[in-house]
Amino acid sequence: MKSIVITRSAVPAPSIAAKPVLRGLAGATLLLALVACERQDAPPEPTQSEAAPQPTSIMRDDLDESVLPTPQPQLAPLDARISFSDGGAELSESATAELASILRSPQIAEGGAILLRAHSDSGGSGEANMRASRRRGEAVRDYLVENGVEAERVTIIAFGEQNPLQPNARPDGTPNEPGRAANRRVDLHVALPDEDETQEEASLPASDAEPAADAGESPRESG
Repeated sequence: MKSIVITRSAVPAPSIAAKPVLRGLAGATLLLALVACERQDAPPEPTQSEAAPQPTSIMRDDLDESVLPTPQPQLAPLDARISFSDGGAELSESATAELASILRSPQIAEGGAILLRAHSDSGGSGEANMRASRRRGEAVRDYLVENGVEAERVTIIAFGEQNPLQPNARPDGTPNEPGRAANRRVDLHVALPDEDETQEEASLPASDAEPAADAGESPRESG
């Protein structure tokens, strides 16, 4: 019988030149292992959160500003001036046209009080000028009443020559005709229903606030 002997072949030891290579591979392997560990221990990347909802405007974009109601301007009292530049107490064509325009105004329609401040120039005596100014106020009042204004709404205050707009005389004492023509006038004020005119009336003599007519006076009376 033959016996079989198995012998282990000798494994050649690594050469001196191969040792640095092996060490380099071992170091690289260790480095890769460390990197893998760091990646495992690192916290997960934060995910992008959902955007916060934007505030909703209460204004509607579908509304057309051109169709929105426009606020109406507040109504103010009406002031006008009726000229009697030609003298006397007769209404001229331009004065009648001005009064017709006033009658169409919204202030008249509101129903407030109407105050007529009547004036004259200084061409006559103080008494004559007072009468002339009152007659002009009455002419304006009569036109308003004849065209639908209640007489109770109208008050006349005659000032005579007291409140001139322009000088009645020149520096040398001669008459200033353009100034006198401007002073012959009636200042008309239409108040709103909530406006109070009683304070101004109370500050004047009662006779000046009363409408009156002087029979027999000429329309061309001085003043």
